[in-house]
Amino acid sequence: MQYRYLGNTGIQISAVSIGGWINYMEGVTDPEVERGVIESAYEQGVNFFDLADGYGNGYAETVFGEVLKQYPRHTLVVSTKVWVPMSDDVNDRGLSRKHIFESIDKSLARLGMDYVDIYFCHRPDEHTPLLETARAMNDLITQGKVMYWGTSQWPETKVVEVYDICMRHGWNLPMVEQPVYNLLIRDRIENRLLPVTESRGIGLVVWSPLASGFLTGKYDNGMPDDGRFSMDIDYMSAVQSQWMNDKSVERVKALKPIADKLGLTRAQLSLAWVLRQSGVSSAITSARNPNHLEENIKATEIILTDDILAQIDEIFVGDSHSR
Repeated sequence: MQYRYLGNTGIQISAVSIGGWINYMEGVTDPEVERGVIESAYEQGVNFFDLADGYGNGYAETVFGEVLKQYPRHTLVVSTKVWVPMSDDVNDRGLSRKHIFESIDKSLARLGMDYVDIYFCHRPDEHTPLLETARAMNDLITQGKVMYWGTSQWPETKVVEVYDICMRHGWNLPMVEQPVYNLLIRDRIENRLLPVTESRGIGLVVWSPLASGFLTGKYDNGMPDDGRFSMDIDYMSAVQSQWMNDKSVERVKALKPIADKLGLTRAQLSLAWVLRQSGVSSAITSARNPNHLEENIKATEIILTDDILAQIDEIFVGDSHSR
């Protein structure tokens, strides 16, 4: 396993990490399979596990907490998130001081931990002043419940704004942003977000590096029964309508000769492409079985030459999105 520093911090995280979204929502995966993947990840050197209270309304935190408690806490880097509505109550959502303080205690209880290493603001909250959110995050770090804090899917303008607020007040800075980044979604990350984060020492831990499995070639011949796109989730419906077309499928197929020549799968090639970015600290994956996980981890050993990168760009330039 390769380890990278999380932005301009002293903490190192595995270049390939495991996330609790989708596969670890209640009823999606057999509990024994869930446990097997998490244990296999740890045994293969994964130390970063990314969660959120909104993943299965706390279910993912509970599952990971039960498995991870067998390992020494200092060997783990665990993150979770706050923002998602957790009930119908008007205050059980967002990034208010009240919701942040109540949510961290609930997450810690589900995880069975005294602290989380990273606490993410899952999305921006247009109804709460950034000053209030930043102060709350700083206070949680002061209390020892959180080691570092960051943002997830925030516009680069908001990242800069909250960073500057913390600088002015001498508060703990946001040290990590979590965007979606892959061969199909790259323009905003490379041209607008990375210039902002790298210059401020903010690391990126990116999600959906395989575009929900689309870049693996699983959809070469249409929609498989067990594909992510078949799940009844709003995000999956959106990406299916965006990518399930002849042009995108042919571009993914065009990756295969490049991968074959290098002795790689398209999943490994796509992950290695994401990890080529020095500003990316980790690529968050969500394997359904230990074999997929082992394949993904091998991507950390791959160095792509300029010639290979140029071939990949020739296929995908014009197919990236600015979301």
